Amino acid sequence: MKIGIDTFACNSGKSGIGTYLTQLLRRIPPSGALFEIFGWEFDRYVYSDAAPNLEFVSRCSVNGKTANSIWHFLKYPEFARSRNYDICFFPAAHRLAAFGKSPCPTVGTVHDMAAYWGSRKARESLGIVPRMVLPDALRRLDRIIAVSGWVKQELVELTGVKESRIEVVPNGIDLAAFQPRPRNEESVVLIQPFSFRQPYILCVSRIEHPIKNHVRLIEAFRIFKERTKYPHRLVLAGGDNRGAEKVKKAVAASPYRNDIFFTGHFPLRSLPELYSGADIAVFPSLYEGFGLGVLEAMASGVPVACARAASLPETAEHAALYFDPLNCEDMADRIVTLTTKRDVYRECRRHGLERVQSFSWDRCAGRTLQIIQETV
Repeated sequence: MKIGIDTFACNSGKSGIGTYLTQLLRRIPPSGALFEIFGWEFDRYVYSDAAPNLEFVSRCSVNGKTANSIWHFLKYPEFARSRNYDICFFPAAHRLAAFGKSPCPTVGTVHDMAAYWGSRKARESLGIVPRMVLPDALRRLDRIIAVSGWVKQELVELTGVKESRIEVVPNGIDLAAFQPRPRNEESVVLIQPFSFRQPYILCVSRIEHPIKNHVRLIEAFRIFKERTKYPHRLVLAGGDNRGAEKVKKAVAASPYRNDIFFTGHFPLRSLPELYSGADIAVFPSLYEGFGLGVLEAMASGVPVACARAASLPETAEHAALYFDPLNCEDMADRIVTLTTKRDVYRECRRHGLERVQSFSWDRCAGRTLQIIQETV
């Protein structure tokens, strides 16, 4: 059996989708199945550490949503046939899948339906043509993996995919990397090339407006600072994306701008250390298909305040404090509670460490590979 794995639209390993694919590749067992990775030429070495023994076949020398979409329209069927694939797996099927008829069975993972959520200005940009044809491409998949029950329901409602063809397989968490670490007495966390003065409130998310809701978080931080007079700083860890300039404008206008720090894209290997140094973590997103950052914070022993929105309550359950993401006062209330009431802080920390035990990359990868084999 020969299985092709499409790395297009996985953000060159730099996002939650990249983490997902990397974790799956690390867990491909040595078996009779022959796995092969194909994607954009510049991704050739992105996954070499995770899958050093898998062949990478480069296709489409021009990167970008339009170029990659055209390749999937015109070239994918011929390519899959020429490689004699028995099945193709699309780890980011909510962005790119086989837009035409595939010569072999297909399985795709859908991480969110953010491109179809909210108003035109609010939704995640996918591109006009891909957005029009993606629902049909999703209906053509033989099997679909949804990372949450929330995403599964959206797939049924927005694309008309039959519920029986969708299986929920939650993401996992690497508990060997993300775990509580002893706090030293130093007031600074050094993660080259950064230096973070403690205490700090952490938000890990790409800087994208309005879907990631940073502007309201910045206002909630102002309210928190004025209420408590605490020395906390706000660390926004993530690369710039659509609307980032509006977030930076909001920071520039804040009276506490000197206490707000942008890291830009943060190295994945250093994320556990960044989490473990935080006092609390806040996730204000208006929309998340899963909420991997919530698990990463909880596994690091960091209490979480997050939006009561989309899949976040499904992921965190009773282990987080929730707020209305449209209400800055409500968001600030939860931040104040976690930083001033240490009994609540300790309870959230304990529940978070218990909650993450329900998630495993081994289980996620095992079931995903099983679905691929069943589909063949």
